[in-house]
Amino acid sequence: MKIYRNIEEIQGPLLKPCVTIGNFDGVHCGHQQLFAGVVSNAKKRKGTSVAITFDPHPLQVLLPGGIKLISTCEQKIELIELAGIDILLIIPFTREFAGTTADSFVADLLVGRIGLEELIVGYDYAFGKGRSGNIDFLKKQGELFGFPVTVIEPYYERDQLVSSSKIRQLVVEGRMVDARELLGRYYQIRGTVQVGKQRGGREIGFPTANLKLDEEDLIPKIGVYVTQVICDGKCYGGVLNIGYNPTFGEEQLVAETHIFDFNKDIYGRPININLLKFLRSERKFSGVEELSAQINRDVLRAKQVLANFKDELTASCSKPFNQ
Repeated sequence: MKIYRNIEEIQGPLLKPCVTIGNFDGVHCGHQQLFAGVVSNAKKRKGTSVAITFDPHPLQVLLPGGIKLISTCEQKIELIELAGIDILLIIPFTREFAGTTADSFVADLLVGRIGLEELIVGYDYAFGKGRSGNIDFLKKQGELFGFPVTVIEPYYERDQLVSSSKIRQLVVEGRMVDARELLGRYYQIRGTVQVGKQRGGREIGFPTANLKLDEEDLIPKIGVYVTQVICDGKCYGGVLNIGYNPTFGEEQLVAETHIFDFNKDIYGRPININLLKFLRSERKFSGVEELSAQINRDVLRAKQVLANFKDELTASCSKPFNQ
């Protein structure tokens, strides 16, 4: 997949481009329907499939603190590439760009620079200053400039409308099984392993890989989860505690993962953690002995969950989407 990180990098019209536009936060099942349509129609035209997105998310600029994202830009790029898109244009979103009119966006960017031949958008898509570029506007522009507009209808999983806002709600509530249904894959957090208090192995008997979390990001429900940990391209089972370590009187939010059958020094290394199932809420214990006993019970429960989904978990390491 070819990636352009600003409009000016595109020097001339692309080859018969079939285009979709959106924020694509989470690249969920509904987004995947969009991408599938773009890829299919581009092939029919012997042209190019193109996705246009924005970084940062427009609401992070227009309404700071008003949105917590499901995926980082890095994750979004990876997932869009896996969907088969040929070209991804990431437009830097600024307050100045927010003033772009819908007419200018279509005439100057989509038609003038990209050479748009077909546009595919979601049923609720709107863009431009004041969100004036709605579906009706796009269809009129299509008639004016000679490109068809295809609208992808709402997508449902088990009678639930798939949307980024619904997925955010499920993650905050710790409903990871339900979130997976709408995402088409497990919800994932990423980070670089930090040096922590190092009491996990020495005092408690369960060494952990620690990730620092930013409370400005989308934080799953505080508590303990069954996880799948991906490190250096290999997958391991584990248990994760997201919280503040109340037993030790700490206040910093961290994600501490005990990785099963793992004994490597990974300080400073990146890991990805898929959250499979919420086990229990975080609570304060009387001391190290009681905490260690509870973690041992958590580990046993987590291993049972992992055993029940062994084939599915093996597949998820090689193909992150439901197929």
